[in-house]
Amino acid sequence: MRVFKFGGASVKDAESIKNVYNVLQQVGHNDVLLVISAMGKTTNALEVVIKNYIEKSAALQSSIQDVKKYHNQILLDLFDDENHEVFTIVNKLFADLEYFLKHNKSPNYNFVYDQVVSVGEMLSTTIVNQYFNYKGLQSQWLDVREFIKTDTTYRDAIVNWEETQKNIAHNVKRKTLNITQGFLGSDENNFTTTLGREGSDYSAAIFAYCLNAESVTIWKDVQGVLNADPRYFDNAVLLNQISYREAIELAFYGATVIHPKTLQPLQRKEIPLYVKSFTNPLLAGTSVSKGADLEPHTSCYIVKKNQLLVSVSSLDFSFIMEENISEIFSLLHQYKMKVHLIQNSAISFSVCIDDKFGNFTALKKILSKKFKVKYNEDVSLYTIRHFTDKSVSTVAQNKEVLLKQVSRETMQIVAKEVAP
Repeated sequence: MRVFKFGGASVKDAESIKNVYNVLQQVGHNDVLLVISAMGKTTNALEVVIKNYIEKSAALQSSIQDVKKYHNQILLDLFDDENHEVFTIVNKLFADLEYFLKHNKSPNYNFVYDQVVSVGEMLSTTIVNQYFNYKGLQSQWLDVREFIKTDTTYRDAIVNWEETQKNIAHNVKRKTLNITQGFLGSDENNFTTTLGREGSDYSAAIFAYCLNAESVTIWKDVQGVLNADPRYFDNAVLLNQISYREAIELAFYGATVIHPKTLQPLQRKEIPLYVKSFTNPLLAGTSVSKGADLEPHTSCYIVKKNQLLVSVSSLDFSFIMEENISEIFSLLHQYKMKVHLIQNSAISFSVCIDDKFGNFTALKKILSKKFKVKYNEDVSLYTIRHFTDKSVSTVAQNKEVLLKQVSRETMQIVAKEVAP
């Protein structure tokens, strides 16, 4: 079995869904499992719904209507008959959403988030499944929550591999086209959980691992894995082949083409991963597989914007020792800071962090009771794999370099933009 993952950009409107149908006609669809994300920016739109619900805003109903209108227009563009059963199924999904928002008693934001935002994937897979069947391409719709079981860490759930493998191995039909949702799972009480933003790649890897799949293909709006994000770097080039190790390194440092958790289960069973273009599906794209000889022969650039550079030092010029670092890390974990770089000296400890949940003000207040805290907001973290003098010079141009860290293969630079 092959596992294909299609992200939000590949199913953002009716024409995109028709293109997915055409891709399958070209590359084959027998013995295939499709993992599909929410359509376009639906996850963002549902986050607005959640915000309005939590804040008891009068805009709640209008934000729900925005999501309804978006999906209804796609339905009208795909189906000639407005009496088709897909309209009833989609309406039921929205009715279930509104029922939850009306009757929910839980004050847990993360729980509410997962129950609401998951509607996006349920909608997208329902519409794609119904469209394929409408076109004569028979497909089997699967509710991923019956297969991927997790703990109750809402918004970043940990997979129960034993339960998940049993469910998938025993219940996914072979020799057919299966369609299921990315990003989602469920806990032991069957409440919906999510695997972290952009977790659909990970979902594909979970299914591939449990099915001993032939391969996983991630279909993107780019031709494959590039050595740099073309939004920030000119002359980005395609990496035709890379090793699991290199892909894991790139993902760890923040490359967005492959989700960080995707690669480990694939590597364990040596299942090859392909990153291909859904606009040019017959192009080779990038292959990720076993082999130390698959290292790229060019510098690879990764940039993470809107970071915080925080330096913590002792109030009395005493050394920052292990117990201090342990305490700082405990607080970083408590306040849900994502740490991307660490550097310490005798009397200071610096971290480049992503304040995903907006907790830095509270963290700074706690840290300031025992340490001197300095910080720079809105900095960028540049990571260069296989760096050269030229690549470092390119990154540092027109920037104020605040911190630099070098290892054998990788250089990281924290910098602020300055006027040329």
